[in-house]
Amino acid sequence: MTLTLEPGVDQRVPLLRRLGRLLVDRRRAVLITGTVLLVIAAALGAGAQKALSLSRFEAPGSQSDKAEQILHREFGHGSPNMILLVTAKHGTVDDPAVAAAGQALAAELGASAGVRTTGSYWGQGNSPALAATDRSKALVTAWLDGTATESRERLADLSPKFTRETADVKVEVGGQDEVFRQVGAQARKDFLGAEAIVLPIVLLLLLAVYRRWSAAGLTIGVGLFSVLGTMTLLRGVTLFTEVSTFAANLALVMGLGLGIDYSLFVISRFREEAAAGHDKHTAVVRAVERAGRTVIFSGITVAISLLALFAFPFPFLRSFAYAGVFVVLTAIFGAVVLLPAALAAVGHRVLRPGAAGAARPVEDGRWYRLTRRVMERPLIWGTAVVALLLLVGAPFLGVKFGLPDERVLPADASSRVVQQQVRDGFPARETDALQVVATGVADPKGTTGETEAYAARLSSLPGVFQVDTFTGSYAEGRLRNGPTADSARFATGSGVWLTVIPEEAALAGDMPGLVGKVRDEAAPYQVRVGGFPADMTDFRSRLLGALPLVAVLILVPTFILLFLMTGSLLIPAKATVSNLLSLTVMFGALVWGFQDGHLSGLLDFTSSGSMEPSIPILMFCIAYGLSMDYEVFIVSRIKEEHDRGADTGTAVATGIQRSAPLITAAAGILALTFAVYATGSVVFLKELGVGLALAVLVDAVLVRAILLPAVMRLAGPANWWAPAPLRRLHTRFGLSE
Repeated sequence: MTLTLEPGVDQRVPLLRRLGRLLVDRRRAVLITGTVLLVIAAALGAGAQKALSLSRFEAPGSQSDKAEQILHREFGHGSPNMILLVTAKHGTVDDPAVAAAGQALAAELGASAGVRTTGSYWGQGNSPALAATDRSKALVTAWLDGTATESRERLADLSPKFTRETADVKVEVGGQDEVFRQVGAQARKDFLGAEAIVLPIVLLLLLAVYRRWSAAGLTIGVGLFSVLGTMTLLRGVTLFTEVSTFAANLALVMGLGLGIDYSLFVISRFREEAAAGHDKHTAVVRAVERAGRTVIFSGITVAISLLALFAFPFPFLRSFAYAGVFVVLTAIFGAVVLLPAALAAVGHRVLRPGAAGAARPVEDGRWYRLTRRVMERPLIWGTAVVALLLLVGAPFLGVKFGLPDERVLPADASSRVVQQQVRDGFPARETDALQVVATGVADPKGTTGETEAYAARLSSLPGVFQVDTFTGSYAEGRLRNGPTADSARFATGSGVWLTVIPEEAALAGDMPGLVGKVRDEAAPYQVRVGGFPADMTDFRSRLLGALPLVAVLILVPTFILLFLMTGSLLIPAKATVSNLLSLTVMFGALVWGFQDGHLSGLLDFTSSGSMEPSIPILMFCIAYGLSMDYEVFIVSRIKEEHDRGADTGTAVATGIQRSAPLITAAAGILALTFAVYATGSVVFLKELGVGLALAVLVDAVLVRAILLPAVMRLAGPANWWAPAPLRRLHTRFGLSE
């Protein structure tokens, strides 16, 4: 049977109905086009991983960013981002043979491509900041210029080259860029491992849901199309800006998840229409018209939540915005365009035998009966769910936002081993020093007295181990060592530079507090303070400062979208509150499991005692979008029943019965794809996996199946209320077919 839109047909025919007819009529052309796109996406997307990178934790335009630029431009130096940990195999690092080996290493490293500057314990007057307390180890430091991608590509060559052992010394490679280079490499490895685990398990789950290979295969196909299409689009973005390696992990889990979610709804609606007695092609058209509308609205809500990440001025978070929006677009295209064309061609293979006319009464469904039971005592059920959500989320009240370090890697990662030795054995960490820079100083040498006094004051601040500048090294408010040949680098014709080296304990404690004290200290000239602690402090400050704007950009548009979809003020308000409630569980689990370390044994990681703030913010954007995704699915079915004339109770029970089984199945599959990352090796990914899996399951089971009907039963007719002006607005601009 062929369904066509004849010339002169009433153009008021709903757009999605026309699309459904077009897909039925042009199914072969659509499928050929889809196959070509899939092949192209597979070819281009396969190489996308190599084009992705890990950005540094920097706040563009901040004081720390400007200080680093001045340090590069005026002094030809930068904060060390690579270290060689030199361990004396016999004696101490002061022994002549070890000293000679250390100096030779520094010279060899300095001559390597991409290394701009080097320093060492032996070249900096045996600085105690560069040696272990027991003098068994010492450091060679280096600054590799360039972007994070460029420096880490060089490290990929330098790290194995300088990891060596001789008769006198053992040499290991570490530093911040080496740590996060290995984080990126491990994230790519986890991506491939997750693919190998997720696909066969998801296929088996889909078989259990559909009981048809064809339906499961088509659904997996849409998910893969979304993943590969997103990876291809991300590769295109890398031509213009940095895209984080972690974006690929999000593309995999959300591409599969949303592709499967949306396909489940389209195929189930197709089966429902076929079971009602419609022929195959008519069932496809009706599935596109009804389920397609819901899928599009749902996708818009997810996209809105992830688009808000563009409000952050950080490539790391913007990478997830690119990935999220591309995932939504490709998943919608796959589910609303390619899948219906496939159903028009092979839909009979998707149907269960004897399905036509075999639909059982909705009142016999277990979800219908559960919903009716909840609505009989809505206050008791609703109060119990809210209390449970708040109780499980309570640990988030004790959240401590901190800064990431090498403990995001597994314990046996080489860079973590190096950093742990520095953490445990060194009194200070010069690689994480604060860089205090001043330009426009007319006569730097003429400021010797003022610089000495300023350096002495900085060295007396709590948490400061040592201050180095052109007049020497200072500790505890007085000169420790006079200037060396290396000290000349701290002054130019019009600038002065001081390095403030923090104690190890200060880095592990209140790092932002230390940065604030250094910045507040009166200086004899205008200074800017940079370096890794300042970078992280400014990054966190910008991140938390933008949070209110991001919340508004998520909450307000999704509220408006639900109003335009339903014509109600209460439903969007209820959805906003219930979504936020469901997320309390995720945040509580993050603090309890990761910050406090209760899951460290089970998931094999080391707790740092704090949370890196960008991860919970990212998870909020993802989880809120997915929560609203399920809200749209259920509310659209409830509204459909209500528009047919059903009372609120019947509409809610029927809508949930028709959508909850699918949402539960979709949530279970999506939660599984997230949870697979808990088996990875990077703590960031473990947090994402556990937190989002829990958020999806709680939202689908507790919030949508119990809290939603309880609240709607209590509200009664008020569910559909809006002031007269807003009702007129909805009548004119409402989103409906």
